[in-house]
Amino acid sequence: MSGEREAERLFEDFYPRLAGWCRGLVDGDAVAHDIASEAFTRLWSRWGTVRSPESYLFSVAANLVKDHWRTRERERRTTRHLSAESREHAPAADQGMDVRSLVESLPERLRVPVLLYYYAGLPVDEIASVLRRRPGTVKSDLHQARQRLRSALRGLHDITTP
Repeated sequence: MSGEREAERLFEDFYPRLAGWCRGLVDGDAVAHDIASEAFTRLWSRWGTVRSPESYLFSVAANLVKDHWRTRERERRTTRHLSAESREHAPAADQGMDVRSLVESLPERLRVPVLLYYYAGLPVDEIASVLRRRPGTVKSDLHQARQRLRSALRGLHDITTP
C-alpha cells in the first residue's frame, strides 16, 4: 500500500511540473497533458524497477516530445508537397486549404497509403508489406490519391483542367 501512496504523491506533486515543461515544448495544452499522462502511464508499468522516477518521467516525456515534433514536421512536409502539386494549376488562394480534411475524405484504400507514405514517412516497399499489397499497387494508390486531391483543390475554385 505504501508504494501505491508513494505513486499517488509523486503524481500529485510532479504532474503539473512535467505538464508545464512539456507545454513549453509543444503546440498546445492538450498535447502537453497527453505527453505527461503517457509518461506517467509508462512509469506505472515499471514502477518497481525505476530508480529515479522524476528522471525517468523527463526522459520518457522528452522522447515523446521528439516524436511529436517529427510527426508535425512530416505533416508540414506533406502539406507543402501536396500544396506544391496543386499550385501547378490552382490559384494562390489554395495555399491555406486544409489538406488534412481532404486526405481524411479519401476512401480508406487510398487514405491509408497516403498517411503511411507522407505522414509516417514509410517507403513504398514497407507500406506494401504492411498492407499486404504489391509495391506497384501502392504506387498506383498514391498516384490516384494525389489526382483526387489535386482535383478537389481545383474544384474548389472551378478551374478547368488543361
